[in-house]
Amino acid sequence: MAVYAIIGTGNMGGALAKGLCKNVNPDQVILFNRTPEKALRLAEALGCRVAASAKDAARQADYILLGVKPYLMAAVIEGFRQELRAGQTLVSMAPGFTMDDVRKMSGDDHPVIRIMPNTPVAVGAGMTLYASDSYVPRDVLDTFLRDLSACGRFAEMDEHLFEAGSAVSGCGPAFAALFMEALADGGVACGLPRAKALELAAQMMAGTAQLALSGIHPGPLKDQVCSPGGTTIQGVRALEKGGLRSAVMEAVIAAYEKSVGK
Repeated sequence: MAVYAIIGTGNMGGALAKGLCKNVNPDQVILFNRTPEKALRLAEALGCRVAASAKDAARQADYILLGVKPYLMAAVIEGFRQELRAGQTLVSMAPGFTMDDVRKMSGDDHPVIRIMPNTPVAVGAGMTLYASDSYVPRDVLDTFLRDLSACGRFAEMDEHLFEAGSAVSGCGPAFAALFMEALADGGVACGLPRAKALELAAQMMAGTAQLALSGIHPGPLKDQVCSPGGTTIQGVRALEKGGLRSAVMEAVIAAYEKSVGK
């Protein structure tokens, strides 16, 4: 059975720990955070172990998940680099660091899996991008994907497309939340109580997303609701007049250009 060390138990690291513990024995999950109380609270909630240091966590693990801020990556890896042994797999979720960057930091040809999760991982409905290369054996990758499957969907992606993918799935929750809040605001303007308007908007978005994931293209999904001369097509007309499509495309492009330094 694989042992996992999660170094950095912030929002994303903590969410991954929760998903992981649904598929593996919590005793196989070791947590470390530079604020020890945060790791301890999470460990008590999940039944995981807590390490006294990043070095101690890395020494025991088969997979080392790095949930630290990008500016801390080099120092954290340097702190446990001497403890690494052949076959241990580093899992990086730090934006801006390629698999080759992480491998060079580790000082050896260790397998590296790069992931880019999003915030819905916290409720088991995440969209996580992942990439691996020839250093990662197929069985090692398969075990990782199986053990983390409770976090949501995983999409394999060429590493050079990570920034583009993240502009959609990583930044997208903020864009979706903005649209959802606007829908609820519209409902409130029409007389709905705030809580009820938000419930209607959220469930509608969740259900529509499920239809899209079932294989129905968004175009037909829209057409199914737009009866000739009906109310919905008038709302669609107002959105088109307001430039919704262009605004959303520009949001994705702006996020992408920021991530690649343009």
